[in-house]
Amino acid sequence: MAKDPDSPAGSFRFVLVFREHPLGGNGAAGAERPLAGGAFAECTGLEATHEPKVIREGGLNYGAHQRAGTTSFATVILRRGLTPNDHLWRWFQQVTRAGGYAYRLDVEIQHLDLDGSPVRTWELSRALPVKFKSGDLNARSGEVAVEELHLAHEGLHLRS
Repeated sequence: MAKDPDSPAGSFRFVLVFREHPLGGNGAAGAERPLAGGAFAECTGLEATHEPKVIREGGLNYGAHQRAGTTSFATVILRRGLTPNDHLWRWFQQVTRAGGYAYRLDVEIQHLDLDGSPVRTWELSRALPVKFKSGDLNARSGEVAVEELHLAHEGLHLRS
């Protein structure tokens, strides 16, 4: 049966892939990094906004011209259940303490349909971890511990 191109896809199937940013900017994809790719429960913050520039023209009293201003990107927040895999923490540590402040990765977020085929692919350019939060520990709770990684980035691109 053919897929209906106008039917919406659920938000519960997605996969993440982390890639090293290629040196020289030749457009080639960098090497894939094993940073818990695909093992996330939640991804929020895929958002781009820009403040409009208002230009008031002399003699024009009814309104003003609107132009696009600088684009800014929201911090992307990744959440997953706490596992023995510490790759995300080591990336954060490398950036904050090991002098790797310029070590950034490109992040690919593939939104999947029910068959597992990509519907949309978002790419975060030159992502940088800016916050890491470990899961809360509570002996009285039966909840799964969840850790978070917050990413600042320099661009949000849609690859369909």
